[in-house]
Amino acid sequence: MSSLVLVLGNKNFSSWSMRAWLALRLAGLPFEERLIWLDEDADREQRLQHSPAGRVPVLLHDNVAIWDSLAIAEYVAELSPDRGLWPAARVARARARALCAEMHAGFTAIRTIMPMNCRARREPRDRGPDVAAEVARVTALWEDTRREFGGSGPLLFGTPTLADAFFAPVASRFRTYAVPLTGAAAAYRDAVLDLPDVCIWLEQAAAETHELEPFASMP
Repeated sequence: MSSLVLVLGNKNFSSWSMRAWLALRLAGLPFEERLIWLDEDADREQRLQHSPAGRVPVLLHDNVAIWDSLAIAEYVAELSPDRGLWPAARVARARARALCAEMHAGFTAIRTIMPMNCRARREPRDRGPDVAAEVARVTALWEDTRREFGGSGPLLFGTPTLADAFFAPVASRFRTYAVPLTGAAAAYRDAVLDLPDVCIWLEQAAAETHELEPFASMP
């Protein structure tokens, strides 16, 4: 296979970059990382060199640029059909795609009020009804999917899939902002954060020294 290049932003702050990176790791595909410090690219000049959308992540493969995390996930799943990035069963596969699509399009309160900051640890506090409603929705999705499709494994569909890659940044946010979870939701959060690839990402994020306001100062 010809080379793959993933253009991504600060690992500490870029949740969408994390999703694409995890998708490639789950696919078992070798790839080069090309990191753009978002705090040094305020005018998006570097990002625009890779995609007219001016956002990260972008996957470069031969003469093709794929500039959306969900599209990247689908692309690498097709490149590695034997890796089980989507569940094999039709109904489970449809659920996994629905989960990724809802994560991709929704949860704006969580994104806005609890931006990704892997290395930070905040005190628990009331973050408003919109965040509370979205946290309840996320935890219901986790609990229902685990109950229906998880089997004996610790993840949403038992073994790692793209759905776990898409919720890994949310699990990190819940730890950063000390969101109280119990039962199956807490167990799933911990299982995702314990995945080897997630641990590698979080370790690398913690080693970064760049800051990105206002994410870095969000209480």
